[in-house]
Amino acid sequence: MDSPWDEEAGPDILRESEWTKLSTEFTTTGYREGITAGKESALQQGFDVGFATVGAPIGREVGILRGMISALLASISLNGKNIPGGESTLIEARSIASQLSNVRFSEIAPRDLEAEAHTREHLEMDEDDTEIQENDELLQKRRMEGLEDMLAELSSEVRSHSSEQHKPTLEDVHMLKQRTLSLCTTMRLNICWS
Repeated sequence: MDSPWDEEAGPDILRESEWTKLSTEFTTTGYREGITAGKESALQQGFDVGFATVGAPIGREVGILRGMISALLASISLNGKNIPGGESTLIEARSIASQLSNVRFSEIAPRDLEAEAHTREHLEMDEDDTEIQENDELLQKRRMEGLEDMLAELSSEVRSHSSEQHKPTLEDVHMLKQRTLSLCTTMRLNICWS
């Protein structure tokens, strides 16, 4: 094929060259848009599954537990010394509240190995952009943990030093649930929670 810049090249060669260039550009753009749409679709699908199977159930359970123990502490405060179980009930409720205040979602949720592999892959491919995204994600995580720390200070009068050394697990949350339900039984409260 002759060069499109040749003075002797006819209009057919110029059209052919332009057509090839446009065709290549549209193909490349279509390919990129297809990849982007595929990634967005997979990302949304992954989020939906993760939220429905991990995030919402764990968050709901911890939220209900925190609400229950706050209500129990309020009830104990209102009833004073007339509570079943006496001082030990108050100590147990404060202990549960303190331990719940140390629960962080990031520590009790199962690790997402696929997401971690994906992040590592992108770190290797494009370090500059991913570092910015990673820093934003870390900043958001730190803000959330700061809010959790403030909540812990507000909702718990007794701080457990041993809880700072041991990071709570999902099993610990289930144990706290059982202790909370037992406390409700001691206080003769009818709470149904499955």
